[in-house]
Amino acid sequence: MRFDTTTVHLVLAIVEEGSISRAADRLGLAVAAASRRVTDLEEQLGAKLFRRVPHGVEVTESGDKLLQYLKQIDNLIDRLEGDAKALHDGLDGRIIIGAPKAVVIAFLAPDLANIQRKYPNISLKVVEENSRIVQQLLRDKVIDVGIYENKSGFLDLGKIPYRDDRLVMVYSRAHFRFGTAPVELDELIDLPVVSLGKGSAVLAAVQRAYRSRGRQFAGNFSVAGFDTMLALVRHGLGVGLMPPDVLRSFHPERGVGSAELGGDWHHRSYVLSCVEGHAQPQTLHNVVTELLASARTGR
Repeated sequence: MRFDTTTVHLVLAIVEEGSISRAADRLGLAVAAASRRVTDLEEQLGAKLFRRVPHGVEVTESGDKLLQYLKQIDNLIDRLEGDAKALHDGLDGRIIIGAPKAVVIAFLAPDLANIQRKYPNISLKVVEENSRIVQQLLRDKVIDVGIYENKSGFLDLGKIPYRDDRLVMVYSRAHFRFGTAPVELDELIDLPVVSLGKGSAVLAAVQRAYRSRGRQFAGNFSVAGFDTMLALVRHGLGVGLMPPDVLRSFHPERGVGSAELGGDWHHRSYVLSCVEGHAQPQTLHNVVTELLASARTGR
């Protein structure tokens, strides 16, 4: 089987755009040439990746399964290109770290700044994903270091404690009223809750909390990011759940309030795992050592 990186990029762009013509335009290809590439790949694979619909194309059931491999190939291509550039530039190596947004904002950003100052010849890349996807990237060796919420862990990898945080409830003062006492779980589950979506540690914590009360979380407002969560909260569509450091990073206006939560269901522990194989061992060791040193000192 033979296909080039352009075809891989094209197929993934078609998935995102829902259209061969828009994907071709994005990659600077003629539509006819792009269509021919897709047809050739489908013939090699012996399966249709896309079916035509009124306003473009959609992925077939077979295509959905095969696209997982193309995504892995695309990730490995990115890995190869990045590592080769680091070596060409005379750097000591490149380390790719995956972590959820809350970890990046509260802990990882300052930790990486310290590492960059101490080891300026190490190239660092951050991949921001939820805890489940971070583990998938570790499993596929797309990243070298993964940080994820411990209770969301499903990989059989060594886990080293990294940092802890907690969630607070965020609400619109114009639509909700709360006192100074922590909001208990029995009160929270009767409120409309805006949560992050599938694979996130926030959603997993909410689902566990609801199950502990014999309830099922409806998830009517499920969003991809804390910024979208805050937008819905501002309009009174529900209350949100996010770490206080994340809330502060948005510089919320006075109309947005926050309240502590009762119990310990909203406390999270993040762990760090790493995989060997791509990164230079000493470079990986240096980065992991510094991350754990920062975690121990809390700086």
